[in-house]
Amino acid sequence: MELKSLIRDVPNFPKHGIIFKDITTLLKDPTGLNNAVEELINFLQNKHITKVVGIESRGFILGGVVAQKLGAGFVPIRKPGKLPAECISESYSLEYGTDRIEIHKDAIQNGDKILLHDDLLATGGTMAAACKLVERLGGEVVQISFLVELSFLNGREKLKNYDVQSIIQYYSE
Repeated sequence: MELKSLIRDVPNFPKHGIIFKDITTLLKDPTGLNNAVEELINFLQNKHITKVVGIESRGFILGGVVAQKLGAGFVPIRKPGKLPAECISESYSLEYGTDRIEIHKDAIQNGDKILLHDDLLATGGTMAAACKLVERLGGEVVQISFLVELSFLNGREKLKNYDVQSIIQYYSE
């Protein structure tokens, strides 16, 4: 099955000139969803992942399933004010301004082998900040995975020191 065919383009969302890659059409297809999870698992042979860290909010969907299939724990990274216990945070740059993400201070232990997962790699800023959070808590980022990668935005450049895997790549807008 060609997973790319299950991704819907939504023009002018969230603003004019953007073509949004909508993964909900892949997620609602049972075969597509299963194939995507299996491809993510195949990237992880002999990696001994202890925790999967998913980034809000679509990174929770496949990240949670992958964690379950690996027998690993799942840890969410969220926007500020969404997690109930003590957190650490990291800022990152956006096209215009900055944003911030948080993780529970007790979510990662020294030596945890981490898979970081999100639905889409664009510029790489959010994932680079997530890597910093995990490493500040003593985790080892073993791999970073994405369902979709917008290669033309060069997000891998910010993640060049990591093993980055993606299932579906777009090389132009």
